[in-house]
Amino acid sequence: MGYRLDRDGFARAVAELAGTYRVLAPVVKTGKGRFTDTDIILYDEVKDGSEIELIKKSDYSFKEALTPLSETLFFFTENQVKEADIDGRPTLIFLRSCDLHALKRQDQIYLENGAPDWFYERRRKKVRFALIGCTESGKNCFCVSMGTNTIDAGYDFAVNPAADGVTISVPENAASVSVTTAAGETASVDYNAIFSAVSAEKLDVKPAFVTENAVNVHIPEEIPASVLKDSLWDEYTSRCIGCGRCNFVCPTCTCFTMQDVFYTENGKVGERRRVAASCMVDGFTNVAGGGQYRKTQGERMRFKVLHKIYDHRKRFGNDMCVGCGRCDDVCPEYISYSNIIHKVDEAVKNAGKENA
Repeated sequence: MGYRLDRDGFARAVAELAGTYRVLAPVVKTGKGRFTDTDIILYDEVKDGSEIELIKKSDYSFKEALTPLSETLFFFTENQVKEADIDGRPTLIFLRSCDLHALKRQDQIYLENGAPDWFYERRRKKVRFALIGCTESGKNCFCVSMGTNTIDAGYDFAVNPAADGVTISVPENAASVSVTTAAGETASVDYNAIFSAVSAEKLDVKPAFVTENAVNVHIPEEIPASVLKDSLWDEYTSRCIGCGRCNFVCPTCTCFTMQDVFYTENGKVGERRRVAASCMVDGFTNVAGGGQYRKTQGERMRFKVLHKIYDHRKRFGNDMCVGCGRCDDVCPEYISYSNIIHKVDEAVKNAGKENA
């Protein structure tokens, strides 16, 4: 079932959804960008559809809804431990195809990589998704090469931006869903009823997906050990400043560190926090005794890149990178991740020629 909604109708439909859900979506923050008088698109809670940015790609991903940058896991005293409370409302997140694929990578790390992570799982159970259709590719996107430009499941409805509003498609198997409210009650959400109430026009609608990007990459199936010592990584020892922005905007990066905060001098009352960490930042590989693995930025870049396009695939069957291009967008040194993949691919081909 599909609907055409004008801007006012979409605003009212999302407002209706916000009565049940905590609705998170990309929002333009005017003047809050990295430079003077520039904007940035971040995920934030919205009350109606007029606040949602449907055309431009968000600068940061959806993942903070599931893995906050800093999250208190539990509080402790000498005799007790109490898990931190979270917002108990069911959550509806608007996101694009590449980010919905990124969610699969998050699930693989936190839920399928040994015992499930309870703190992630309790948030994950509360979340549902609305797909934002992509009518045009971002300048640094290479989702087509990564096979993440399309998706056919995992969302309740899809929204395509249009000149005079939006079109919405509701899959038959997700037309009505049940969610658990903050009060612990079960609520039914009928999407067709919500959208038909603000739309007089029904039509056949399919989610919009891009079919080509300006940027294309080829991921080698196998990467020989010789690539680990290739000189291609040396460039990043001098170019990369180790700010970690690429990790923090990436929808699939999952690394974190633990911090204990003590309220008393004896250290017996406090809280434990999980804080986002970055493999590109100095100190990430520090170990007891003063040791440090991957001391140079080139070594760190090698670890990050090969984890994204090789190691994760060996374990889970898909590449960790989804080709959203945010790392290229945010890098202050204009380091192109897709260009690094080109260099790795070339190094693999050269290694094959030498071994022939």
